[in-house]
Amino acid sequence: MFENRSAKTNYQKTLKNIGYVERKLASQEDYDRIGFMSGLEVHQQLDTKKKLFCNCPVGLYQKADDFDAEVIRHMRPTMSELGEYDGTALMEFKTRKNITYRLKKETACTYEVDDTPPFPINKEALGIALRISLLSKLNIVGEVHITRKQYLDGSIPTGFQRTAILGVNGEIELPYKKIRLIQLSIEEDSCREVSDIGHDRIYRTDRLGTPLIETVTHPDFANPDEVKDGCDYIRFLNRSTGMVKTGIGAGREDVNVSCKGGTRVEIKGVAHTKWIPDLTHNEAFRQWALLNIRSILNKRIKDKDNWKIEYEILPQNPELFKRGIVKDTVATGKKAIVVNLPNFKKILSHFTQPNKIFADEIYDRLKVIACLIPPFMFHTEELSSTLSSKRIKQILNLSQLNFGKNDAQMIVLAPDEDIETALETIEERCKMAFEGVPNETRKSLTNGTTIFERVLPGAERMYPDTDSAPIPLPESYIEELSKDLPNEIIDNYKQMKKWGIPENYYSYILSKNIFGLLKDLITKLKINPKYAGKFIGQILKHEEGQIKLKDRFNYQLIYKLFDFLIKNDIEIELAERMLPELLEHPRMEFESILSVIKFKKIKPEKILDNINFIKNKFVLLKGKDDKKDYINWVMGELRYSAIGNIPLKKLYKAVTKNLF
Repeated sequence: MFENRSAKTNYQKTLKNIGYVERKLASQEDYDRIGFMSGLEVHQQLDTKKKLFCNCPVGLYQKADDFDAEVIRHMRPTMSELGEYDGTALMEFKTRKNITYRLKKETACTYEVDDTPPFPINKEALGIALRISLLSKLNIVGEVHITRKQYLDGSIPTGFQRTAILGVNGEIELPYKKIRLIQLSIEEDSCREVSDIGHDRIYRTDRLGTPLIETVTHPDFANPDEVKDGCDYIRFLNRSTGMVKTGIGAGREDVNVSCKGGTRVEIKGVAHTKWIPDLTHNEAFRQWALLNIRSILNKRIKDKDNWKIEYEILPQNPELFKRGIVKDTVATGKKAIVVNLPNFKKILSHFTQPNKIFADEIYDRLKVIACLIPPFMFHTEELSSTLSSKRIKQILNLSQLNFGKNDAQMIVLAPDEDIETALETIEERCKMAFEGVPNETRKSLTNGTTIFERVLPGAERMYPDTDSAPIPLPESYIEELSKDLPNEIIDNYKQMKKWGIPENYYSYILSKNIFGLLKDLITKLKINPKYAGKFIGQILKHEEGQIKLKDRFNYQLIYKLFDFLIKNDIEIELAERMLPELLEHPRMEFESILSVIKFKKIKPEKILDNINFIKNKFVLLKGKDDKKDYINWVMGELRYSAIGNIPLKKLYKAVTKNLF
């Protein structure tokens, strides 16, 4: 391992030059300065029994190595009626991927592998999606037209996804602003990826065809926290119907981000909303950094149209490649290519994202498009590397290329069949640097950074589905769906605010769709709102995190628990001790839970009579100097027997009244 001090210095310098600010220190002024802009595409699986365009069941998932058959396909581009090729299609064609689909007979049919036309649309899914469209204040279309949206990464065997717009021009109301909605669509989910290594990509078809809705917003979010708030709101709205799936993979977000002078970049498949602030912050500043690179290159290089890389494929040298990180180069038939980037000195080490530099932009594309398997790239401006600087110089010295003092060099290891694609990819990405920010789709990482996934598809990717007839939506049908819609999320938010419930409980309550439970505890059982909010938003949340539930918990049992305690004249604070047993054994009778926790009914007077005895015990053991210590000690001694028999506030008042 070595460190390139010059590269690290340049990395730090460019941080300062672009005015990069860590997210935790960033203010709205920082986001206004770079022109932060973001919008959302929120995907949510619907809780139906069957898939969207066939009768296969949903929710049955196979293991990666559990399948009955495999289908192998290769994607190739076709020319449009206008005589053009789609950029994404060309990129995928370059990868020369072998796409393998693993099928399980219980979850797939001939429709999944594109051997039969679609069945009529799932009416249950359509009804759910329309209800959510109404909740989102969207204008419902008069007729549903199913279209095809190109999916060229192989995640759908047909090469396209069937989708239909149901509502347009709606809005959601956050506590501090309104966000405009462009549309809501219903569509079929894609396959689950098993692996993607080299030229081989494997999918499972169990998830394929699951009914899904996509809610698309305008780019109305002015900072990363607003994006997360908006995404949470849409998730809570969807869940408020009780008709959507929950759990890992049931909801996924695509986040669109740009900055002033940049372009829309789509971050795909964000699984957790808590990742959104870091991802959007880093993407906006990545674009800001790329614009700075553009400015530097355009000052250095006047004839950018004729700029090109210089390269040389080195003869295999067993002596040079016999050890270390490149020892398998000769054995696997890889060639070492020296690439010279004229006038790119200090560009490769220019900051793009935290702990990432411009060289990573090239690396990511080589991995995706040329399908190179790491380790495959080394360069003269690495911040750190497992290949020593001495070894890099040795390899570069084998080349006959003339390196200028303002040039940068890289070494790429690739098999013969991938060399041409690799060189094209390097030159293409470097030329993009002259223009600024390329249109692309990026994949989110858990550390808040992103990597290149594919070229961003164009608007022409959608076209009518000739296999599906239009579906009229009569007004009477829409009126029927409009009945008994759940409360708007913003109204629930405002109500909790009126009750004085702390805001840090809201997310859990709304995400679990248990505001109705909270409301019933307060309005029907007359439980103090703050205590009810704490019990659900803090105590229940904590206990759920401690216990691995076997099945989905029926939250109405919480209401029945409190109702039982009140009717049996037991103080409701005992619910805190009963809750863990209820979560683990939801079918157990409440009387049995009382036996398990060894609760005994004691008259409040008897507990209060023990205060003097406990007080004297405290004096004997510790003296009587510390009043606070005394109160805590006495409360601790009496707490176990008091819970359920006397309100702890009443006990506390009696203890403090009986001071020395």
